[in-house]
Amino acid sequence: MRLIGSYLIGLVFGVGISISGMANPAKVTNFFDFAGIWDPSLAFVMGGALIVTFFGYKVVLKSSGPFLDNVFHLPTRRDLDAKLLGGSAVFGIGWGIAGFCPGGALPALGTGRTEVFVFVGALLAGTLTAKALQKRMAAKTT
Repeated sequence: MRLIGSYLIGLVFGVGISISGMANPAKVTNFFDFAGIWDPSLAFVMGGALIVTFFGYKVVLKSSGPFLDNVFHLPTRRDLDAKLLGGSAVFGIGWGIAGFCPGGALPALGTGRTEVFVFVGALLAGTLTAKALQKRMAAKTT
């Protein structure tokens, strides 16, 4: 049941990303092009998502627990460390350059476009490299 629920949630997210046009990298890069062909639609998509999330959390967190798990898994840390800030910067720069974020790239794989596969390949390579570096650094400190 949990796998089916995860699939359905991912499907709704992917369809939403596709319908909103956020699987199109030109839509995203045009949002960041203030001096050229600025397209504000990303701000409306993000604003709509924030509103739904704000009220959704208020409703869901009042329940006794999640439907497909035993407990809610919410972040407990509130500090801003170098890893968070650095990761956020890399994410934002990559998003601005490529026009894809991981959430928009995965549904865009269905388009069959080469640049989407290149982006997802680079995303996976970067993720594996970061994990290997973290493991190496952790081994050096022990």
